[in-house]
Amino acid sequence: MEKTYYPKAGEIKHDWILVDANDQNLGRLATKIAHLLLGKHKPNYTPGVITGDYVVVINAERIQVTGKKLDDKIYYHHSNYPGGLKSISLRDQLAKHPERVIRNAVWGMLPHNKMGRRLIKQLKIYKGPIHPHQAQNPQPQI
Repeated sequence: MEKTYYPKAGEIKHDWILVDANDQNLGRLATKIAHLLLGKHKPNYTPGVITGDYVVVINAERIQVTGKKLDDKIYYHHSNYPGGLKSISLRDQLAKHPERVIRNAVWGMLPHNKMGRRLIKQLKIYKGPIHPHQAQNPQPQI
């Protein structure tokens, strides 16, 4: 009789991975980041278990998009007040908060439950090339 392997908490090792977003396509970059966060690149990947790594993204302001997405793609949020629907284009969002663009793209590729909320906290995004995670010694990826 074969038994299903289920990794224990002590067997899971969470590495730190450094991703440079310089001249990367937004969608393809978000797919790779979600893949790393979920742990699908590891041999002990198990659905429903957090086996992924911490991901540090630098140069978020230098991502690329194809087509007319800079003007056509709109991000919406609501203030929970009447008439409180706010919208901002991708071009403006990249100018003001480029970290939010990558975070929203990755969040759309993660499960929308407790596990996904825990995984998105393992994602660290920075506008420029400097980040405060040198002590963790993140390994370059992608």
